[in-house]
Amino acid sequence: MNGSAQNKPIVVSLFSGGGGLDLGFKQAGYDIVWAIDNNKDAVASYKANVGENIILADINKVETSRIPPCSVVIGGPPCQSFSYAGKRNTQDARGQLVWTYIKIIDALKPKAFLFENVVGLKTARSSDGGLIIEALMKAFEEIGYTLSCKEVNAADYGVPQLRKRLIIVGLRGKGKFVFPEATHNADGSGGKKKYVSVSEAIGNLPPAGSDSSVPDHEMPSMSALDKYIVSHVKPGGNYMDIPSDVPSVRIRRLQRDGGHTTCYGRMLPDKPSYTINTYFNRPNVGCNIHYAADRLITAREALRLQSFPDSYIPVSSSKQGRNLIIGNAVPPLMAKHLALELKKYL
Repeated sequence: MNGSAQNKPIVVSLFSGGGGLDLGFKQAGYDIVWAIDNNKDAVASYKANVGENIILADINKVETSRIPPCSVVIGGPPCQSFSYAGKRNTQDARGQLVWTYIKIIDALKPKAFLFENVVGLKTARSSDGGLIIEALMKAFEEIGYTLSCKEVNAADYGVPQLRKRLIIVGLRGKGKFVFPEATHNADGSGGKKKYVSVSEAIGNLPPAGSDSSVPDHEMPSMSALDKYIVSHVKPGGNYMDIPSDVPSVRIRRLQRDGGHTTCYGRMLPDKPSYTINTYFNRPNVGCNIHYAADRLITAREALRLQSFPDSYIPVSSSKQGRNLIIGNAVPPLMAKHLALELKKYL
């Protein structure tokens, strides 16, 4: 190991995606020696932006003896099975990857691990009716870890996005991890900073498509119906702003029945965005309309709202592949705060 890396905690990253979590740990002074993902676009993006230490493979087919020793394991198994947006079928293959994660931690026996997932995991049940989170915590404890579990909001750590995620930190043996105190809150009270707003995060970007030197900032394509919808939604508004003669059965149903309040939403300039998902190029899946321009947000704006640096350029063979990498990522700034705190326990 070279001298510069000598005092850095050694990290193995599982389900690494495009490397949002890894980038935060790297910024906090960790040395990530091995990473894995089964999505070729995510692996290409990771190699271009984080490091060459990632392999493209199915984690279920990797011998644990091939994974190098480390002091920390990080990563969140794919969470669609537990998401509020999905059907929450806990029997599908993606749900089973959680147990692969535990098996690897048991084999590597790191000093600590950080597990990230959707908050829907807290209430997801297995086929026998038991809470998956309880089985998960028990399994981690049985292999020798003291656990801390918290629903963390990325905005509390300066990310310009209200993105809640479930974080479990395990420490091997004695000692219990205490989550870092929030640095930001909604009104800037109690000596904290005010949440970083959408306009603070993306307001200084040039108009979409006007400057080719800003990567991934092209004008999003919209259908005639999308343009009609977008033109009627006011900042902070949603489908209720759209005229009732709109040729969309879904919008009329939402106007009648309510629910999904961020659907067809336009961002507020002075507040953080809602969760950036993998379909930020659509008006009907979340609050994805730019606060001032009559358009959807660009990929560069989504990256900024996820707290990625402008130097991060996703690599993908398709736009949806790129959007998947961005929307699935852990905000690097939130990861950095957690990583810095975790260092104190190593």
